[in-house]
Amino acid sequence: MTESGAATEKLRAELQTLGVTTAYDVGDEATLSVWIGLVVRYRDGLYRWQEGTVQRRHLGTDPVGCAIRVARRYTELQADIPPWWDDLAKELRGDPAQDYP
Repeated sequence: MTESGAATEKLRAELQTLGVTTAYDVGDEATLSVWIGLVVRYRDGLYRWQEGTVQRRHLGTDPVGCAIRVARRYTELQADIPPWWDDLAKELRGDPAQDYP
C-alpha cells in the first residue's frame, strides 16, 4: 500500500469512528469523497480538503485532527445545505426522469 493509500485509509477509519460512514475512496488511493462537494485528498504529507470553492489543509501526521474538522464540516453541511448544492446536484445527476429526483 502506498503512503497516500495508508493515510487515506487512516482518515476514513477516523471519520467512521466519528459517525461519517458515507466516505469512500474514489479509486486512486489518495482521494476520499465524504459528501457531494466535500472531498479530501492526501498529497505531499498533507490532507487537503475542499468543499465547493473553499480549500483547507491539515497535517498528514494527524488523521484524527483532520477527521474531526472534516466531520464537523460534514455535519454543518447536512444541517444547512449550501446554496450551491442544488446546482451541483443537477449538474451531476442530470435532469430528473419524469419529475423523479
